[in-house]
Amino acid sequence: MKDPVRIRNIATSSHVHHGKTTLTDNLAMLAGMISEKVAGDVETGMLTWFDQQERKRQLTIYGANVSMVHEYEGNDYVINLIDTPGHVDFGGDVTRAMRAVDGTIVLVDPVEGIMPQTETVFRQALRERVKPVLFINKTDRLIKELKMTPEMMMKRFEEVIRDVNILIQKYVEDDYKDKWLVNVNDGTVAIGSAYKKWAISIPFMKKTGITFKEIIELTNAGKEDELAKKAPLHQVILDMIIKHLPGPVDAQKYRLDKIWKGDLNSEVGKQMLACDPKGQLAMIVTKMVPDPHVGFVATGRLFSGKVYKGKDVYLIGQHKQEKMQQVAVYKGIQRIAVDEVSAGNIVGLVGIQDAFTGETVTDAGNVIEPFEEIRHLFEAVVTKSIEPKNAMELPKLVETLKRLGREDTTLVVKINQETGEYLVSGLGELHLEAKVENKLKELGIEVEMSKPIVVYRETIFEPSPEVEGKSPNKHNKFYFVLEPLEDGVYKAMIDGDIPSEGEIKSKKTDLLKKIGKYGMDYDEAKNIIQMHNKCVLVDLTKGIQYLNEVMEMVRDAFVEVCEDGPLSREPCTKLKVKLLDAELHEDPVHRGPGQIMPAVRYAIRQAMLKANATVLEPKQIIRIDVPTELMGGVIREITNRRGQVFDMKEEFGVTIITAKMPVAEMFGFDASLKSATSGRGFYSLIEIVFERLPNDLFEGVVQGIRKRKGLPEDIPKPEV
Repeated sequence: MKDPVRIRNIATSSHVHHGKTTLTDNLAMLAGMISEKVAGDVETGMLTWFDQQERKRQLTIYGANVSMVHEYEGNDYVINLIDTPGHVDFGGDVTRAMRAVDGTIVLVDPVEGIMPQTETVFRQALRERVKPVLFINKTDRLIKELKMTPEMMMKRFEEVIRDVNILIQKYVEDDYKDKWLVNVNDGTVAIGSAYKKWAISIPFMKKTGITFKEIIELTNAGKEDELAKKAPLHQVILDMIIKHLPGPVDAQKYRLDKIWKGDLNSEVGKQMLACDPKGQLAMIVTKMVPDPHVGFVATGRLFSGKVYKGKDVYLIGQHKQEKMQQVAVYKGIQRIAVDEVSAGNIVGLVGIQDAFTGETVTDAGNVIEPFEEIRHLFEAVVTKSIEPKNAMELPKLVETLKRLGREDTTLVVKINQETGEYLVSGLGELHLEAKVENKLKELGIEVEMSKPIVVYRETIFEPSPEVEGKSPNKHNKFYFVLEPLEDGVYKAMIDGDIPSEGEIKSKKTDLLKKIGKYGMDYDEAKNIIQMHNKCVLVDLTKGIQYLNEVMEMVRDAFVEVCEDGPLSREPCTKLKVKLLDAELHEDPVHRGPGQIMPAVRYAIRQAMLKANATVLEPKQIIRIDVPTELMGGVIREITNRRGQVFDMKEEFGVTIITAKMPVAEMFGFDASLKSATSGRGFYSLIEIVFERLPNDLFEGVVQGIRKRKGLPEDIPKPEV
């Protein structure tokens, strides 16, 4: 499609099992892509389930793209739809999809209502300025299971719409607080059953005269095929998408300053704002998919320019030129090769093998500012170490782990040279099992995997005294003070309002004002030179000779300490590291990396120890749904695992418990919950937070980590 006005880039998003893939399947079927017989069938259908595990587990693990054509008011529109996973462990795919799209159709099961992952997907979408519309799916459950009257159903729909609008108000920026609310009267809300292939909206009901009473009668009489003909799902949903979700021409005008770091008044900035197909190529890679025949296929969103076979492009992050070998659009697992694709589209590319998710691609010989990093809401908190059973397979294992890390950037692969450990961190046990263990098995690589390891964080709660770090040759000295990072700044980093990674090169006034607004002194904010792991390095020196020449090494040493704290070599967080002064040797020979970096590392680690460094443990805030009569066993299970119950409420004979539990105590919790409730209880993740480890556990945890890493077991003390 060359006219960007008639393109819609959208994603499905919802809590797990609220019907995204069934909806996608039935829309694809009605667009003529798959037969009616198999659409929505978990055994034979599910166009976007291209991994065998997805059928086995009956849930989406990998986001998948489908492009379809729909006629609306006499014009053909191309809808590029990404079906995303609902399980929180695969939420990284949702985050990446949101960068590629401009709108999302959020599905809610009216029996379950707003669930934790519904809230998470709203946060992910609204953080990327992706506009939502609502589809209340599985409406037949209200009729068949709960035997609701039309009046009761209307009341339930009103509750769902109200709760959805509360979430939009909570997470959207001020400019969109009123514009983006969903409203049943204007058609931004549809109601139906994707599985039974019918849907309605108020505008559709007015146009066709179909009533709720009729819907209930046809459903109760088992005449859903007749209902699907009177109120076809695709007609209502696709019309809603085209009418109420923006095309790239409109969306890029307000999305660009949120997702691109460059100057909007530059030539390429104006071309992206206009979604100009004749402009310079500006594209972000949102997914890397391995293909046995061609290596990697990069999926990306084109903001300006065009791509075609044989075109030379430049990868900004990799500093590398590549040639396009194939350009394609998607039909689920299939790629359909096309001559060229222009601005506003989502495209599959063969030839840019070294790209990674989040990479910026432009015309060869022309460098532009890169797009903002794609950051997931939650951090990887569960780690396993991996060893090949056959030492000869080590190179193959390392290569595969690196490839898996490129496919899914929420998987963190670390190779510890000192201990020879191969560590993979993910969002949860299922994440590691589905995307690492099973993948290795499929490739025939036999491995030993450790039990899950929890990743802790090191930090301070009080300021340090000034600490001197001397280089090994004693010719260079650095003076540091450490303080806890302001709570407001730390929270803004977690929420994605300000960056938490990367070098700060220019004094961006808007960013500095934001940091100041969240509680940091403006004079300190304007001297931030590096951020890493939600820690900041502030250069408060004045006129130090030769400092510019060694500053790169100071930054690198700061990043190293943020990755390896002094207590147990765990990552650090929430630190403000202030460089106050330095003395440097005039001869460059005496201030190389072997002199500068140890001095900086020593000073920062000593300052942490002198400020009584401590450990934060990850905790999950979870929602547990359990039949009320079985609640007692679940409460016992929570308290036995150092958990705290926040809230309990009852709906339809089900008690909903909100609790906070340490990740270290969560392993095996799902099985224990199923056992305590005869399989009728389930839990879902709301949030991950880091909190101070209780004093009585501190020594045992730190010594345990040090032992596992092959470090001396004695906990380091500050040097006098």
